[in-house]
Amino acid sequence: MSEQEDLLRFTNGRQTPAAAGAAEAALLASAERAVEAWELDATEFSLVSHSENIVFRVDTDCGQAFVLRFHRPGYHTLEELHGEFQWTAALNRFGIGAPVPRYTRNEKAFVRIDLPELSQTRFVSLVEWVEGTAMATLIEEEAGRSDLVKYFHRTGQIAARIHNQSAAWSVPPGFARHSFDAEGLMGREPFWGPFWQQSKLTPAERRQIIFARDQIYRELIDYGKRRETYSLIHADLHPGNLIVTGDHLHIIDFDDSGFGWHLYELAVAISYYQDSPYYDAIQEAIVAGYRTERPLSEQDVELIPLFVLIRSLVSLGWIEQRPELDSSHKLPVLIERSCEQSRALFGSC
Repeated sequence: MSEQEDLLRFTNGRQTPAAAGAAEAALLASAERAVEAWELDATEFSLVSHSENIVFRVDTDCGQAFVLRFHRPGYHTLEELHGEFQWTAALNRFGIGAPVPRYTRNEKAFVRIDLPELSQTRFVSLVEWVEGTAMATLIEEEAGRSDLVKYFHRTGQIAARIHNQSAAWSVPPGFARHSFDAEGLMGREPFWGPFWQQSKLTPAERRQIIFARDQIYRELIDYGKRRETYSLIHADLHPGNLIVTGDHLHIIDFDDSGFGWHLYELAVAISYYQDSPYYDAIQEAIVAGYRTERPLSEQDVELIPLFVLIRSLVSLGWIEQRPELDSSHKLPVLIERSCEQSRALFGSC
């Protein structure tokens, strides 16, 4: 989810619209309390999103803005959160626009804050806000074939640059991050949960998906984790997480980033657009853009439909694990697509 979409304003940093209710007011109070750990004079708080993470924009008296994020509890350890910032710092040094963290008065990247309104304790971080427009918004405004080709060509280029950096990077001692490998995607306890247990599946659909999972697991094991094809990836590089400012492209929301296949990165970027009449052109564009920065064999390109299916399957688990986000309206299409794609690749169970 993009951190810079669906902005809900809290005027003067203290008042919420009446319709926002007491819950939003309580979260605002927690944001004001959390930001005291940093050396800045906040003048306005704006709720950007309340989904997995709770994200505020914080404006300051000097005209600079920041992203204040309350991280989802239980998703990452403190060591893994530090790993995210270690990698984004390395990407920035490599010349790739990634989040830039701000540290507290005590030189900490994360502080622990109680949220009594949610009966939770969360880690909180602060990064610099980037002005610009989400690529997804530009695509919605310019939905022609040539526009889609242009934007996905750029997406392919930035994906390749990310992989150039990560494949060559020696991770620092103690670095921790999750893995979207065969076990993390298709194992008995995948990172986003056992998608074959999705409660909306019929018995026949469940059998087909379990059959596909077993086939995919074997293919991923055979594919292997060579450094040329597997390294740290953003893992959520869809157009909503790419901010366009003139000729510059900035990447946000590294919450899902971890070790994974480069092809999964590309599949995530294009999977939302499978119903577009220009889907084939989108796939061709992202591959062409990628190849301007990094090799990609024809054998790898032929595996993109497999990784698109993987994205569909793991999304079933993601939705099941997050009922509070009410994404169930996406399930009928997602289930049908998962079954159709798995039958196209592996046949019926």
